[in-house]
Amino acid sequence: MKRDHIGYWALAIATTALTMTGCKKNFLDEFNPSNRTTDNYYNTASGYNGLVISCYPLLRDITQQRVITLNGTDMFSNGGWSGTLFFPSQTTQSGSNFDTYDVGLNSSSGEVQRLWDLLYRNINRCNAAVERAGAVQGMADSVKNTLVAEARFLRALCYFWAVQQWGDIPMPLKETTTSSLEVKKTPQKNVYTQIITDLEWAVPKLPNVQTANGRVTRGAARFLLARVYLTRGWNFQNALGGTPTDFTVALGHCDALIASNLYPLETNWNNLWPIHNKNPKRETATAASSVAVANASREVVFSIQYSNPNAYNGDGNMSTSTGLIGNNMHAMFSGGPNGVAQEARTSTYNRFLPSHNVTWGAYRLFDPVMDVRYEGTFNSVTFATVNGSVSLANNKPYPQARTLSFVVNDTTAVVLPWNVPMNDVTKLGQNIPGGTKKYAVQNVVNLFWMGKLTPTQQVIDPMGWGGPMFWKFWQPGIAYGDGFSTFNDPIFRSAELFLMAAEAIVKGATGAQLGSAAVYYNRVLDRALGSNAGRSPMRATNPGKVLDPLNAITSYRATPSNINIDMILDEYGREFLGEGNERWYQLKRTGKLVERALAFNGWTAWGRAGTPQISANKHLVRPLPQGMLDNTNPRIEQNAGY
Repeated sequence: MKRDHIGYWALAIATTALTMTGCKKNFLDEFNPSNRTTDNYYNTASGYNGLVISCYPLLRDITQQRVITLNGTDMFSNGGWSGTLFFPSQTTQSGSNFDTYDVGLNSSSGEVQRLWDLLYRNINRCNAAVERAGAVQGMADSVKNTLVAEARFLRALCYFWAVQQWGDIPMPLKETTTSSLEVKKTPQKNVYTQIITDLEWAVPKLPNVQTANGRVTRGAARFLLARVYLTRGWNFQNALGGTPTDFTVALGHCDALIASNLYPLETNWNNLWPIHNKNPKRETATAASSVAVANASREVVFSIQYSNPNAYNGDGNMSTSTGLIGNNMHAMFSGGPNGVAQEARTSTYNRFLPSHNVTWGAYRLFDPVMDVRYEGTFNSVTFATVNGSVSLANNKPYPQARTLSFVVNDTTAVVLPWNVPMNDVTKLGQNIPGGTKKYAVQNVVNLFWMGKLTPTQQVIDPMGWGGPMFWKFWQPGIAYGDGFSTFNDPIFRSAELFLMAAEAIVKGATGAQLGSAAVYYNRVLDRALGSNAGRSPMRATNPGKVLDPLNAITSYRATPSNINIDMILDEYGREFLGEGNERWYQLKRTGKLVERALAFNGWTAWGRAGTPQISANKHLVRPLPQGMLDNTNPRIEQNAGY
């Protein structure tokens, strides 16, 4: 592993040495007129604070590696819905390696290498901060302990992500200052022990509130402890050192944070996300005003900072004009607008780079009427942004001698909720014979003309729309092409405390302060139901089976007799869809990855030529990246099956 030069101080030193050599010294001679080095800078109060701050910026890059944490699950795939309609006749169709879990998911994967490199770069920064603390002068011990606690939390967080991805991993706890080819794996249970040691040391040293937004608090450390103990309690492959008491410990941390009232649930779930008008031509919010409420939410326990231009700057993915790193959540999730009467690629709608497409099953987990998260997550209507027209002469399979004209703000397409039948042709768009609406109308069940699409049929429909837009993270007022959203990414929020508590109770935790697992679960659900709180919302009984009868529905209100892990995973999916990079980890933790990916994700179920490739014996850990294999001697052992 190469040394990670922390922050920009070392770069400043190097630049000074090059620009001030002058004619009297050889260009290669070292010249540092200030005699400033990492050793005599990081032992000052300001230098050490800067060292700890340098442990934050890479969290931006780490949490933007979403392919490896969201795709290939029950909620997200790289491919869209239409591809799965062609199975099983088009046997050459295949999804991304992270959806199919085929031989292409291997040590050469760029996503695997990037996440590994980023995590270990940040671990090295944290190690440096922990190790160098003893030499710091002119700083009160209480202040120093808080800074060390921040570094130990961030190290624990990175190791937690890494051990879940790769199992047994290298676990350096000292700053890497020299190169070495010998790298040894540490057993998973020892990594978990170190993570818990770091966090339990940090909790009493951290403040409940930080003066600087986004810095680690005591609540964040306890939140992570709850998640770590919960995960260890499941004791993946009996390798984590977990015991049933871990569930009770996890519940205790959840209850303590809930009782503290430091992180109360928002009354309105939509206050957690950027404000935006579903018709962008009628938008009144600016980039800054749209996120003001969300970024100030007390429900958020820990978030990755993007709103403050001066906060934790300093790594890749930077704007060339401002040097700032922006949140790209608004641009990376599924769905673009219907193409009729739309501007060319502009900031009005077209910032979509859909790397993460919602599966059929995820969409059908919501009650579209009762659950406010349905409308808050999806935008199911598109509007004209310019005046334009569309000819239906070349429609296939329904050509018509008709041209439709649109003006700005006209509706151009609607995706009806999945549970609304489309058996009345007069309620469809004019692109369908007998349709009367000027705009396209479809829903997820009857996508592509009431299910009339066949695998051999060529379809050309200039009014067609594949599905609703993922609108939850959309932020107006951002120029096209940059992706520099100022929405702070909420990777911990207190709604998860209730669901983690419910999960722990289902697994046998005792001493719950609020009652049964159903009580905790329904607190999250009832917030999402708003005025419908207390009622029973309905989801598809078999969400991944899109052609099930529409009357095959099931309540998702919890009772002490019906609550189970799948019900809690459904609610994690609805509440946190696309957030926190957690879905793959949740499914691995609970042993449900294979089962639910096959049931919800058409690309995973299809695998290669109709044969599923995903295997619990292989795919619950990732391959070690090729760069690590090539740079170790003796060669580090690859994970089984890769």
